[in-house]
Amino acid sequence: MPDEDFRPPAWLRNRHLQSMLASTAARRGPIARRAAPLVAAQREMLLDCGDGVRLQCFHSSPGRSRGTPVVLVHGWEGSAESLYVLSLGQQLFERGFEVLRLNLRDHGDTHHLNRELFHSCLLPEVVGAMRALQGALGRRPLRLVGFSLGGNFMLRVGAQALAAGLDIARIIAVSPVLDPSDTLRALEGGFAGYPVYFARKWWRSLLKKQAAWPAHYDFAGLRRVRDLRRLTAELIQRFTDFSSLEEYLDGYSITGGRLAGLEVPTTLITSLDDPIIPAGALERLARPPALRVVVTRFGGHCGFLDRLTGPTWVERRILAELDVGDERAELDAVLTGA
Repeated sequence: MPDEDFRPPAWLRNRHLQSMLASTAARRGPIARRAAPLVAAQREMLLDCGDGVRLQCFHSSPGRSRGTPVVLVHGWEGSAESLYVLSLGQQLFERGFEVLRLNLRDHGDTHHLNRELFHSCLLPEVVGAMRALQGALGRRPLRLVGFSLGGNFMLRVGAQALAAGLDIARIIAVSPVLDPSDTLRALEGGFAGYPVYFARKWWRSLLKKQAAWPAHYDFAGLRRVRDLRRLTAELIQRFTDFSSLEEYLDGYSITGGRLAGLEVPTTLITSLDDPIIPAGALERLARPPALRVVVTRFGGHCGFLDRLTGPTWVERRILAELDVGDERAELDAVLTGA
Protein backbone atom coordinates (compact mmCIF):
# COMPACT_ATOMS: atom_id res chain seq x y z
CA MET A 1 0.00 0.00 0.00
CA PRO A 2 1.26 3.50 -0.77
CA ASP A 3 2.22 5.92 1.97
CA GLU A 4 -0.46 8.60 1.82
CA ASP A 5 1.66 11.19 3.63
CA PHE A 6 2.60 12.57 0.21
CA ARG A 7 -0.42 14.13 -1.47
CA PRO A 8 0.55 16.66 -4.14
CA PRO A 9 -2.18 18.85 -5.65
CA ALA A 10 -3.98 17.29 -8.61
CA TRP A 11 -2.20 19.46 -11.17
CA LEU A 12 1.19 18.25 -9.90
CA ARG A 13 0.51 14.51 -9.92
CA ASN A 14 1.76 13.67 -13.40
CA ARG A 15 4.75 11.37 -13.03
CA HIS A 16 6.71 12.90 -15.90
CA LEU A 17 6.12 16.42 -14.60
CA GLN A 18 7.33 15.34 -11.16
CA SER A 19 10.45 13.72 -12.64
CA MET A 20 11.35 16.64 -14.88
CA LEU A 21 10.70 19.39 -12.34
CA ALA A 22 13.23 17.81 -9.98
CA SER A 23 16.07 18.97 -12.24
CA THR A 24 14.53 21.68 -14.38
CA ALA A 25 16.59 24.81 -15.02
CA ALA A 26 13.68 26.93 -13.80
CA ARG A 27 14.46 25.86 -10.23
CA ARG A 28 18.22 26.47 -10.48
CA GLY A 29 18.19 30.20 -9.69
CA PRO A 30 16.22 30.02 -6.42
CA ILE A 31 18.03 26.88 -5.25
CA ALA A 32 21.47 28.32 -6.10
CA ARG A 33 20.67 31.46 -4.12
CA ARG A 34 19.48 29.49 -1.12
CA ALA A 35 22.49 27.14 -1.32
CA ALA A 36 25.04 29.98 -1.49
CA PRO A 37 26.09 29.58 2.20
CA LEU A 38 26.64 25.84 1.69
CA VAL A 39 28.81 26.46 -1.38
CA ALA A 40 30.69 29.34 0.26
CA ALA A 41 31.65 27.11 3.19
CA GLN A 42 32.77 24.12 1.11
CA ARG A 43 36.30 22.83 0.79
CA GLU A 44 37.36 20.27 -1.74
CA MET A 45 38.56 16.87 -0.59
CA LEU A 46 40.30 14.40 -2.91
CA LEU A 47 39.68 11.03 -1.33
CA ASP A 48 42.12 8.13 -1.57
CA CYS A 49 39.73 5.26 -2.24
CA GLY A 50 42.34 2.52 -2.64
CA ASP A 51 44.00 1.01 -5.73
CA GLY A 52 45.04 4.47 -6.88
CA VAL A 53 41.44 5.70 -7.25
CA ARG A 54 40.61 9.26 -6.25
CA LEU A 55 37.12 10.67 -5.83
CA GLN A 56 36.15 14.28 -5.23
CA CYS A 57 34.03 15.44 -2.32
CA PHE A 58 32.92 18.87 -1.13
CA HIS A 59 32.80 19.29 2.65
CA SER A 60 30.76 22.12 4.16
CA SER A 61 31.05 22.53 7.93
CA PRO A 62 28.54 24.84 9.66
CA GLY A 63 31.04 26.27 12.14
CA ARG A 64 33.75 25.52 14.61
CA SER A 65 31.68 22.93 16.41
CA ARG A 66 31.49 19.51 14.80
CA GLY A 67 28.10 18.68 13.31
CA THR A 68 26.70 15.29 12.40
CA PRO A 69 28.25 14.27 9.05
CA VAL A 70 25.86 13.46 6.20
CA VAL A 71 27.13 12.20 2.84
CA LEU A 72 24.99 13.06 -0.21
CA VAL A 73 25.39 11.09 -3.45
CA HIS A 74 23.81 12.11 -6.77
CA GLY A 75 22.26 9.96 -9.48
CA TRP A 76 23.70 8.81 -12.81
CA GLU A 77 25.10 11.76 -14.80
CA GLY A 78 24.24 14.08 -11.93
CA SER A 79 26.88 15.62 -9.68
CA ALA A 80 27.54 17.34 -6.38
CA GLU A 81 26.06 20.42 -8.09
CA SER A 82 22.74 18.76 -8.94
CA LEU A 83 19.76 20.79 -7.77
CA TYR A 84 18.38 18.09 -5.48
CA VAL A 85 21.82 17.70 -3.84
CA LEU A 86 22.28 21.45 -3.32
CA SER A 87 18.73 21.93 -2.07
CA LEU A 88 18.90 19.17 0.53
CA GLY A 89 22.49 20.04 1.38
CA GLN A 90 21.63 23.62 2.26
CA GLN A 91 18.76 22.53 4.49
CA LEU A 92 21.04 20.14 6.33
CA PHE A 93 23.71 22.83 6.59
CA GLU A 94 21.22 25.28 8.12
CA ARG A 95 20.34 22.66 10.74
CA GLY A 96 23.97 22.24 11.81
CA PHE A 97 24.89 19.08 9.92
CA GLU A 98 28.26 18.70 8.24
CA VAL A 99 27.47 18.15 4.58
CA LEU A 100 29.69 16.03 2.31
CA ARG A 101 28.71 16.04 -1.38
CA LEU A 102 30.47 13.19 -3.17
CA ASN A 103 31.09 13.01 -6.91
CA LEU A 104 31.15 9.50 -8.30
CA ARG A 105 33.92 8.74 -10.81
CA ASP A 106 33.57 10.73 -14.07
CA HIS A 107 30.79 12.90 -12.64
CA GLY A 108 31.03 16.64 -12.22
CA ASP A 109 34.42 17.85 -13.43
CA THR A 110 36.38 14.77 -12.35
CA HIS A 111 37.03 12.92 -15.59
CA HIS A 112 40.76 13.62 -15.27
CA LEU A 113 41.15 11.99 -11.85
CA ASN A 114 40.99 8.33 -12.90
CA ARG A 115 41.90 6.74 -16.22
CA GLU A 116 39.33 3.93 -16.30
CA LEU A 117 35.74 4.70 -17.26
CA PHE A 118 32.96 4.88 -14.69
CA HIS A 119 30.49 2.05 -14.49
CA SER A 120 27.89 1.17 -11.91
CA CYS A 121 29.66 -1.88 -10.47
CA LEU A 122 32.54 0.15 -9.05
CA LEU A 123 31.31 -0.40 -5.51
CA PRO A 124 34.77 -0.95 -3.90
CA GLU A 125 35.86 2.61 -4.61
CA VAL A 126 32.65 4.03 -3.13
CA VAL A 127 33.21 1.90 -0.03
CA GLY A 128 36.77 3.24 -0.06
CA ALA A 129 35.45 6.80 -0.24
CA MET A 130 33.31 6.20 2.84
CA ARG A 131 36.32 4.75 4.64
CA ALA A 132 38.42 7.78 3.71
CA LEU A 133 35.71 10.18 4.84
CA GLN A 134 35.30 8.37 8.13
CA GLY A 135 39.03 8.56 8.74
CA ALA A 136 39.12 12.27 7.92
CA LEU A 137 36.22 12.95 10.27
CA GLY A 138 37.68 11.25 13.32
CA ARG A 139 35.81 7.97 12.88
CA ARG A 140 32.45 9.60 13.56
CA PRO A 141 29.39 7.67 12.33
CA LEU A 142 28.19 8.68 8.88
CA ARG A 143 24.67 9.25 7.61
CA LEU A 144 24.28 8.42 3.91
CA VAL A 145 21.66 9.83 1.53
CA GLY A 146 21.61 8.79 -2.12
CA PHE A 147 19.37 9.52 -5.07
CA SER A 148 18.61 7.10 -7.93
CA LEU A 149 21.91 5.37 -8.81
CA GLY A 150 23.44 7.09 -5.78
CA GLY A 151 20.74 5.50 -3.64
CA ASN A 152 21.58 2.13 -5.15
CA PHE A 153 25.25 2.65 -4.27
CA MET A 154 24.40 3.66 -0.69
CA LEU A 155 22.26 0.57 -0.17
CA ARG A 156 25.08 -1.64 -1.43
CA VAL A 157 27.55 0.19 0.83
CA GLY A 158 25.21 -0.45 3.74
CA ALA A 159 25.03 -4.16 2.97
CA GLN A 160 28.85 -4.29 3.16
CA ALA A 161 29.31 -1.84 6.03
CA LEU A 162 30.04 -4.39 8.73
CA ALA A 163 32.52 -6.37 6.63
CA ALA A 164 34.19 -3.15 5.46
CA GLY A 165 34.60 -1.81 9.00
CA LEU A 166 32.40 1.22 8.35
CA ASP A 167 30.39 2.95 11.06
CA ILE A 168 27.20 3.96 9.27
CA ALA A 169 24.43 5.27 11.50
CA ARG A 170 21.65 5.62 8.93
CA ILE A 171 20.95 5.33 5.21
CA ILE A 172 18.20 6.97 3.15
CA ALA A 173 17.83 5.99 -0.51
CA VAL A 174 15.47 8.01 -2.72
CA SER A 175 14.17 6.36 -5.91
CA PRO A 176 17.12 3.92 -5.96
CA VAL A 177 17.80 1.70 -8.95
CA LEU A 178 16.46 -1.71 -7.95
CA ASP A 179 16.90 -4.01 -10.96
CA PRO A 180 18.92 -2.30 -13.74
CA SER A 181 17.44 -4.63 -16.36
CA ASP A 182 13.96 -3.39 -15.42
CA THR A 183 15.15 0.20 -15.59
CA LEU A 184 16.64 -0.25 -19.06
CA ARG A 185 13.42 -1.81 -20.32
CA ALA A 186 11.39 1.02 -18.76
CA LEU A 187 13.55 3.60 -20.53
CA GLU A 188 13.18 1.77 -23.83
CA GLY A 189 9.41 1.34 -23.59
CA GLY A 190 8.45 4.60 -21.93
CA PHE A 191 8.48 8.30 -22.71
CA ALA A 192 10.91 8.85 -25.60
CA GLY A 193 12.38 11.97 -24.01
CA TYR A 194 14.18 10.03 -21.25
CA PRO A 195 16.55 7.98 -23.46
CA VAL A 196 17.33 11.12 -25.49
CA TYR A 197 18.03 13.09 -22.31
CA PHE A 198 20.28 10.45 -20.77
CA ALA A 199 22.11 9.68 -24.02
CA ARG A 200 22.87 13.38 -24.50
CA LYS A 201 24.25 13.70 -20.96
CA TRP A 202 26.22 10.48 -21.28
CA TRP A 203 27.84 11.58 -24.53
CA ARG A 204 28.79 14.90 -22.97
CA SER A 205 30.54 12.94 -20.20
CA LEU A 206 32.25 10.53 -22.61
CA LEU A 207 33.68 13.40 -24.63
CA LYS A 208 35.05 14.95 -21.44
CA LYS A 209 36.71 11.62 -20.68
CA GLN A 210 38.20 11.48 -24.16
CA ALA A 211 39.53 15.03 -23.81
CA ALA A 212 41.10 14.19 -20.44
CA TRP A 213 42.69 10.93 -21.66
CA PRO A 214 43.19 11.31 -25.43
CA ALA A 215 45.80 8.56 -25.59
CA HIS A 216 43.36 6.04 -24.11
CA TYR A 217 39.93 6.91 -25.52
CA ASP A 218 38.58 7.58 -28.98
CA PHE A 219 34.80 7.26 -29.14
CA ALA A 220 34.52 8.37 -32.76
CA GLY A 221 33.31 4.96 -33.86
CA LEU A 222 30.40 5.14 -31.42
CA ARG A 223 29.29 8.71 -32.02
CA ARG A 224 26.23 7.68 -34.02
CA VAL A 225 25.04 5.33 -31.28
CA ARG A 226 22.23 6.87 -29.25
CA ASP A 227 20.49 3.67 -28.21
CA LEU A 228 21.19 3.22 -24.48
CA ARG A 229 21.20 -0.58 -24.58
CA ARG A 230 23.61 -0.76 -27.48
CA LEU A 231 25.87 2.00 -26.15
CA THR A 232 26.04 0.34 -22.73
CA ALA A 233 26.81 -3.05 -24.29
CA GLU A 234 29.53 -1.60 -26.53
CA LEU A 235 31.27 0.22 -23.69
CA ILE A 236 31.02 -2.75 -21.35
CA GLN A 237 32.48 -5.05 -23.99
CA ARG A 238 35.35 -2.68 -24.85
CA PHE A 239 36.34 -1.34 -21.47
CA THR A 240 35.38 -3.84 -18.75
CA ASP A 241 35.84 -7.53 -17.92
CA PHE A 242 32.12 -8.33 -17.93
CA SER A 243 31.24 -11.11 -20.35
CA SER A 244 27.85 -9.66 -21.31
CA LEU A 245 25.48 -6.77 -20.77
CA GLU A 246 23.29 -9.04 -18.65
CA GLU A 247 26.17 -9.91 -16.32
CA TYR A 248 26.98 -6.22 -15.91
CA LEU A 249 23.38 -5.20 -15.16
CA ASP A 250 23.03 -7.99 -12.62
CA GLY A 251 26.24 -6.79 -11.00
CA TYR A 252 24.58 -3.76 -9.46
CA SER A 253 21.07 -5.09 -8.95
CA ILE A 254 19.91 -5.03 -5.33
CA THR A 255 17.11 -7.59 -5.76
CA GLY A 256 17.17 -11.16 -4.52
CA GLY A 257 19.35 -11.59 -1.44
CA ARG A 258 21.64 -8.60 -2.11
CA LEU A 259 20.34 -6.62 0.86
CA ALA A 260 19.80 -9.59 3.18
CA GLY A 261 22.83 -8.69 5.29
CA LEU A 262 21.87 -5.05 5.74
CA GLU A 263 22.10 -4.12 9.43
CA VAL A 264 22.25 -0.31 9.16
CA PRO A 265 18.90 1.40 9.88
CA THR A 266 17.76 2.19 6.34
CA THR A 267 14.81 3.88 4.68
CA LEU A 268 14.09 3.32 1.00
CA ILE A 269 11.69 5.87 -0.48
CA THR A 270 10.15 5.30 -3.90
CA SER A 271 6.91 5.93 -5.80
CA LEU A 272 4.54 3.59 -7.61
CA ASP A 273 4.48 5.92 -10.61
CA ASP A 274 8.26 6.22 -11.08
CA PRO A 275 8.70 6.09 -14.88
CA ILE A 276 12.32 4.89 -14.62
CA ILE A 277 12.37 2.53 -11.61
CA PRO A 278 9.51 0.00 -11.94
CA ALA A 279 8.01 -0.61 -8.51
CA GLY A 280 7.41 -4.29 -9.25
CA ALA A 281 11.00 -5.02 -8.30
CA LEU A 282 10.18 -4.11 -4.70
CA GLU A 283 8.62 -7.57 -4.37
CA ARG A 284 12.01 -9.09 -5.14
CA LEU A 285 13.92 -7.22 -2.43
CA ALA A 286 15.15 -8.96 0.68
CA ARG A 287 13.50 -7.35 3.72
CA PRO A 288 15.93 -7.49 6.65
CA PRO A 289 14.65 -5.91 9.88
CA ALA A 290 16.88 -2.86 9.34
CA LEU A 291 15.17 -1.95 6.06
CA ARG A 292 12.00 0.13 5.93
CA VAL A 293 10.38 0.75 2.55
CA VAL A 294 8.22 3.84 2.06
CA VAL A 295 6.12 3.73 -1.09
CA THR A 296 4.06 6.69 -2.32
CA ARG A 297 1.39 6.69 -4.99
CA PHE A 298 2.80 9.80 -6.66
CA GLY A 299 6.24 11.37 -6.92
CA GLY A 300 7.78 10.27 -10.20
CA HIS A 301 11.54 9.75 -10.19
CA CYS A 302 13.28 11.73 -7.42
CA GLY A 303 10.48 14.29 -7.61
CA PHE A 304 8.08 14.28 -4.64
CA LEU A 305 7.21 17.95 -5.14
CA ASP A 306 4.06 19.23 -3.49
CA ARG A 307 4.82 22.82 -4.54
CA LEU A 308 7.01 24.52 -7.11
CA THR A 309 9.20 26.38 -4.64
CA GLY A 310 10.72 25.56 -1.27
CA PRO A 311 11.61 22.17 0.20
CA THR A 312 10.09 19.09 -1.40
CA TRP A 313 8.17 16.47 0.53
CA VAL A 314 11.06 14.02 0.31
CA GLU A 315 13.53 16.63 1.61
CA ARG A 316 11.29 17.25 4.61
CA ARG A 317 10.99 13.50 5.11
CA ILE A 318 14.78 13.07 5.00
CA LEU A 319 15.30 15.84 7.55
CA ALA A 320 12.75 14.25 9.86
CA GLU A 321 14.38 10.81 9.44
CA LEU A 322 17.82 12.18 10.30
CA ASP A 323 16.57 14.18 13.27
CA VAL A 324 14.70 11.18 14.67
CA GLY A 325 17.76 9.01 14.14
CA ASP A 326 19.97 11.43 16.06
CA GLU A 327 17.48 11.68 18.91
CA ARG A 328 17.38 7.88 19.19
CA ALA A 329 21.18 7.71 19.15
CA GLU A 330 21.40 10.28 21.95
CA LEU A 331 18.80 8.37 24.00
CA ASP A 332 20.67 5.10 23.49
CA ALA A 333 23.89 6.79 24.63
CA VAL A 334 22.18 8.05 27.81
CA LEU A 335 20.62 4.66 28.55
CA THR A 336 23.90 2.82 28.06
CA GLY A 337 25.95 5.41 29.92
CA ALA A 338 28.12 6.12 26.86
